[in-house]
Amino acid sequence: MLLGPRSDRERALLRGAKARLDRLDFYPAPIDIRHTRIVSVPWLFRLPWFRRFVGYDIGPLILVKRPLDEVSEDLVTHELTHAWQHQHRWIRLWTSYLWQGYAANEHEVQARAAVELTRAPR
Repeated sequence: MLLGPRSDRERALLRGAKARLDRLDFYPAPIDIRHTRIVSVPWLFRLPWFRRFVGYDIGPLILVKRPLDEVSEDLVTHELTHAWQHQHRWIRLWTSYLWQGYAANEHEVQARAAVELTRAPR
């Protein structure tokens, strides 16, 4: 899949989410977003496995259901946490879903916590 240059919105979402994750010390090195992309692929989320998701991370690729102008920084922060996990322990990340499932998976718990810990006070 060839992707054009990042849009202003994609850059803003990635910068905002990275700034949030940079406040956390989950891993020894900060998240590297140089190769990370956010791609809107609504058709993917119509497939049975993906229907329950609004975002899905595959390494440096964050797939989202909605157009980028409708994607929240919270969602990108959650998915970028998975990219960070992938950068530091990709085998453990991918295999954990086999033995832990989804809802209580340590990586999902950490991604949800990253969003909550870095969300601006309301």
